[in-house]
Amino acid sequence: MTIKSSQTLVSEALQEIKTISTDEAFKMVNENSCNLIDIRDIRELQKEGKVDGANHIPRGMLEFWLDPESIYFKQGKLDLNKEMVLFCAGGLRSALAAKTLKDMGFKKVSHIEGGFGAIKNSTFKISQS
Repeated sequence: MTIKSSQTLVSEALQEIKTISTDEAFKMVNENSCNLIDIRDIRELQKEGKVDGANHIPRGMLEFWLDPESIYFKQGKLDLNKEMVLFCAGGLRSALAAKTLKDMGFKKVSHIEGGFGAIKNSTFKISQS
């Protein structure tokens, strides 16, 4: 049995998804043309802070909260017609998550290069929880 490494999965995902900079993401948020989605674990938010304007959807619940057929679907939480802009701590989980949303059928999906690490050094405002 051959098991793909997590790095291979991330590399494959990065070839299929759109990667954007923090500046591009900030512009989209200001234009209200996207859903900014933080997929970090709640403990990461508590420790590192939250990005103002971001929706928190833990990575483990992403597919369920965005599936209208799921009992966990969050009706009205996000505008499903807008681009889904994902980020995690460093960009690996968000790459995999963006690919999964594409696999689900979402057309407008991207992730922020460098994740929260890059966001901290950008124009986004961070609040401590």
